[in-house]
Amino acid sequence: MEQNSENKVLSKASEERQVQHVLARYTRAADQLNGKAVADLFVPDGKVEVYYGRGGSRELLFVLSRQAEIENAMSNLMKPHPDRGWSHHTTHDHIIEVNGDHATIDAQFIRFDAVGESRPDNGWPEGTLGLMGKVTPTESGYYQPALQKISGEWKIVTLVILHDLTFAIPGK
Repeated sequence: MEQNSENKVLSKASEERQVQHVLARYTRAADQLNGKAVADLFVPDGKVEVYYGRGGSRELLFVLSRQAEIENAMSNLMKPHPDRGWSHHTTHDHIIEVNGDHATIDAQFIRFDAVGESRPDNGWPEGTLGLMGKVTPTESGYYQPALQKISGEWKIVTLVILHDLTFAIPGK
């Protein structure tokens, strides 16, 4: 392979990896319910569009507009983790397209909730060994962010979230 061609291939792979890292940082910040870290991944006027996806159709559930609204929703409107509990958003089968300073990702996601059991007052029963608690899948769907490279850094312009499960919203 010619050196210049090889550099282009490595550069493209590197750009795709940088784009994928934005989604990885998003999922970790979402697990931490860290609204500031989530909002910082977006352009100032970025938005999140959340849908219930049914086959090929979509039902819009809500839109979060601008970094301040995204930060508030993640930090103050999300149900807190239970005592000894945590969530893990995992993403799979990333389809990443990079075209200059614009990129898209289409990735499947599953959220798992992990909750450790409380240690009994009298201690664990004899013979008990290992991790105690449950890991439960609680969400699934697709993350479809559109990103833009600004001053050398990839930022989310719009994040479309397609949920596979129905979504309860007070008042709806």
